[in-house]
Amino acid sequence: MTMHSTNYRNTLITVSDDCPVTVATRPAKAGTIAERQFAQLSAAPYTLTSDELLLAVENARKGPVTADEFFAKPQACLRASPLVKKHGYGLHHNSESRVALVAMESAEYARLLADASVVKRRGMRSSRR
Repeated sequence: MTMHSTNYRNTLITVSDDCPVTVATRPAKAGTIAERQFAQLSAAPYTLTSDELLLAVENARKGPVTADEFFAKPQACLRASPLVKKHGYGLHHNSESRVALVAMESAEYARLLADASVVKRRGMRSSRR
């Protein structure tokens, strides 16, 4: 069985072009994908890979599923995360593919954007142009 990974290395997923906020905002509604991803990443930055985060959120929402089962078919990567699309967070993947939240208004976000050694991937838009 082929596993379809969503992990990136040394990459910043930037806030979506059509993100409605200008300052990063904590997801308010409990139990949503955004809130669960935010809780995991804010509690332990650079601890989980994208694959581990997506699997943990899936298990919390729908019950136990193995990584082999979950990644047997391609999953949307974190470019489609509501944190990137609606809440104003960039997602930085370090050299070990571990992920951290980066608020769009932060000095760290500006530093990562300016760093030529960091690959940039645009967050997906919420709507078509």
